[in-house]
Amino acid sequence: MKINKLIKKFFLVIVILYVSITFINQQKSINAYNNQQANLKDKIKEQEEYNQTLLATKENISSPEYIEELAREKLDMYLPNEKVYIDIGK
Repeated sequence: MKINKLIKKFFLVIVILYVSITFINQQKSINAYNNQQANLKDKIKEQEEYNQTLLATKENISSPEYIEELAREKLDMYLPNEKVYIDIGK
């Protein structure tokens, strides 16, 4: 009888250890997935902001102000009567 009780207690301890270890491992996995989900949500938010920027640029791309700004910055073009000063001290 004592051996049966000892075996039952041993089996119970093994089952409790197994359940505890399984629970801990599952909790680690859940935390990892939650972190991954948060990172993906941040990336989605960044992409949505970038898309908004692109849409705003798309709307302004044919405006005269944007064309003038692009010509000044990228092509070094200026209006005919405009004076341009270049700092050669650098």
